[in-house]
Amino acid sequence: MERAIRYSKKREAILAAIRGTSCHPSAEWVYQRLRPLHPDLSLGTVYRNLTFFRAHGLVQSVGVVQGQERFDAITVPHSHFVCNCCGTVLDLPDIRPERDLERTVSAQYGFAVERCELTFHGLCPNCTDQQNFKEEPLS
Repeated sequence: MERAIRYSKKREAILAAIRGTSCHPSAEWVYQRLRPLHPDLSLGTVYRNLTFFRAHGLVQSVGVVQGQERFDAITVPHSHFVCNCCGTVLDLPDIRPERDLERTVSAQYGFAVERCELTFHGLCPNCTDQQNFKEEPLS
């Protein structure tokens, strides 16, 4: 018998904060945004709810970026780009891991692959421009 999910204004606010941004927020980011509206909100409450949302398929983890786990409210399969310099995480909705890759890995290694995530790492255009600017010789 499945337990009923308790409604909570804080839980609703946390999910709305994640769904309302494309920055792939961390728990700390969510906490800082909601604390002025919910002064009794704790960082622990944010973490517990993010764990709950992930377990129920409402958000996904993008991974740890610059020491903080980042989350995405878009749960349909898609890829990401992570900037190694500034930590920006961007959705790449047109780049989807192919099902053929999942089948190949399953067949070659005997795994029962359930899903595949594809994340690119490098420099975003802003960081690339800044790096190029620093490398230009002064005349």
